[in-house]
Amino acid sequence: MARTGTSGPAQASAIAELREFAGFSPCEQRYIKRSLDVGLGRQDAFRLWARDADEIAAIRSQYVAYQELKALRRAMPGDESFEALEGFIDKLIRITAFDLAQERLRGFSAYRFLYERLLGAEVRRWLPSAFCAAAALPHIRPERRKNLLQSISEAAATAPAWSVREPSFFPEWVEQEAA
Repeated sequence: MARTGTSGPAQASAIAELREFAGFSPCEQRYIKRSLDVGLGRQDAFRLWARDADEIAAIRSQYVAYQELKALRRAMPGDESFEALEGFIDKLIRITAFDLAQERLRGFSAYRFLYERLLGAEVRRWLPSAFCAAAALPHIRPERRKNLLQSISEAAATAPAWSVREPSFFPEWVEQEAA
């Protein structure tokens, strides 16, 4: 079952986040839930998500790529100096490129939704630049690169400020009952 806030504005925020998540494709929803299990250490992703040998290999690669999440959480730049970026933005771009190369996230909204939960609200201001940098890499197929870069709105790319409110809805695996 998914965790949500419980009262007032937090509940309204959780409902808005739930609606946003519901708007993602089933493939994006599955990838986000799996990624949260891997990145937050919530569940055994192999047991829950691996349907075949290819998914086992993909999950194994994701565990390796996501090993840097703890360091990213500690290295979150608190000021606007360029020196503070060293060791942060390069790792964020590398992990972002990994996720985009999996071809499960169709655009910026699903990416932002995932990374706000993996790294917290503080990362929001860094997401547009990391997403654009990773999406523009030659590792991403040209047509996909185009679609990804077109998925980020001008408002998201040029926002003058970002919310510091932490996400309150964290989607999780839900056991399906046999009919």
